[in-house]
Amino acid sequence: MNMLILYYSMYGHTFALCDAAAEGARQVPGTVVTMRRVPETLPADLLEKLRATEAARSFRQDPIANVMELADYDAVIFGTPTRYGNMCGQMRSFMDGSGPLWGSNALVGKVASVMTSSATQHGGQESTVLTFIPTLLHLGYVYVGLPYSFTGQSRIDEISGCSPYGASTIAGSGNERKPTANELEGALFQGRHVAMIGSRLAKVG
Repeated sequence: MNMLILYYSMYGHTFALCDAAAEGARQVPGTVVTMRRVPETLPADLLEKLRATEAARSFRQDPIANVMELADYDAVIFGTPTRYGNMCGQMRSFMDGSGPLWGSNALVGKVASVMTSSATQHGGQESTVLTFIPTLLHLGYVYVGLPYSFTGQSRIDEISGCSPYGASTIAGSGNERKPTANELEGALFQGRHVAMIGSRLAKVG
């Protein structure tokens, strides 16, 4: 079963979740995981002002994906930071190029899942995933979330991301907060869960 983990990460928070998901997916026998990032759309001078160029040096920069590659994978986990309660523009631009795949039904019956990060605890994590799902359903994907069998999302002893819609983390208003062990465990669980379901569907297909 071939899985793609496709993300955009400006400061490394979404990347950390996706990297943990990859670790979880690789625990499922027969799963081959590929990590890719979507192309940048912001101008270089703005990225400098946002200190994103400097931040990019602090985490691994995987190869850039081509949208047509989506058809090569049985399952995809999409990682996107929130932007005003929605997916980031870089991911939106990438997904807007998937028309040929939609037209040929190339993605119908494949598995998809989403994880995200936001600056604040109530910064739109759930709405980002929920507004991503319609795009995936239009393309024919079967959506898989983060079930409550991951008990970490029910914890009340600490502030934490993660919901039944997908794993998430809180970056802090200055991007100073790193994903916690609980959030990373949620991402790992989600990666493994998606890989298991993807493997089952791939055998049927």
